[in-house]
Amino acid sequence: MSQVNFKYLTPYFKDKKVFITGHTGFKGAWLTQVLARMGAKIYGYSLDSEQDQLFDLVDGDFLCERSTLEDINDLEYLEECLVDCAPDFIFHLAAQSLVLESYNNPLKTFETNTYGTAIILEMVRKLDNPCTVLMVTTDKVYENLEEKRAFTESDKLGGHDPYSASKAACEIIIDSYRKSFFNNADYDEHKKSIASVRAGNVIGGGDYAANRIVPDIIRAISKNDEIELRNPQATRPWQHVLEPLGAYLLLATKMVDEPRKYNQAYNIGPDADDVLSVEELTSLAIGILGKGKYNSVKTEGQPYEANFLALDNSQIKEDIGWEPKWSAHDAIKVTFGWYNAKGEADVKCLLQIQEYFGKIKA
Repeated sequence: MSQVNFKYLTPYFKDKKVFITGHTGFKGAWLTQVLARMGAKIYGYSLDSEQDQLFDLVDGDFLCERSTLEDINDLEYLEECLVDCAPDFIFHLAAQSLVLESYNNPLKTFETNTYGTAIILEMVRKLDNPCTVLMVTTDKVYENLEEKRAFTESDKLGGHDPYSASKAACEIIIDSYRKSFFNNADYDEHKKSIASVRAGNVIGGGDYAANRIVPDIIRAISKNDEIELRNPQATRPWQHVLEPLGAYLLLATKMVDEPRKYNQAYNIGPDADDVLSVEELTSLAIGILGKGKYNSVKTEGQPYEANFLALDNSQIKEDIGWEPKWSAHDAIKVTFGWYNAKGEADVKCLLQIQEYFGKIKA
């Protein structure tokens, strides 16, 4: 079992100031809930969530010490918020995170993801206090030659679509800042630890984004429509959203204890042999939900998406002792169980947070 648990983590985050970019997004809303349960003082900075997204459903504003709804590229306002907060931790999640949207708006994707990352790192330089920083990228940062093997952190970066390319560029920017301004040799002067985390395909309850498989399934079934699969045989490292969040939090604690040791990139995902195709995920979802049909859709001029994607997670296992707790089948069961369950979103999330991290006080 993973070492990720509240008993271990809470002393590191209780009453600490945590700055989260992208806190209104799907993953950010889950992270906000987890940290709030630990007693962290959360300072969120993000664009406003779309109506009826998870952040609003769980009353995310109430969980934050301060929730700022502004563009990550607003340098002056971001600097004011970040320097005023003087955070102990920064989790940079803000991004344009959809592959298909990156084809529609490549310039906005590069601006938000690449320039936004550089802005955050530049603002970190202005902080006088010690700070632990986790920069979230993606499993899609690697040059994917469809060799059907799991990527390691030392593999060549690349990106066919603008989203993947923007995130690969983020990794280069992060490494440049780490070497130029946050070098381990000078830690006593700058007091900043910077790690990047490359998470696999994240699923979980409360995701309502367009052009992502789980919300696409939920929307289709709710309308009694057939689920349309663009690339049914594509395989992905599916993991429940709490898996990478648990890894981020555990890694952050290790960085606090040994601030010079973990300043690098880490893959976070299920074991390399625990991957499923889009069609397999959809079939499992239909079985859990008790209804639904799907068909394969191939349209002319459909944008390219990788067919095979898997991560080698051995580095983070070795360095910090993290391991996946839920298999891909478990993640799918928990995810669609969330949508199937009755009750308020915050209650459903809390029950799954308790299940993943162990029983905690509400």
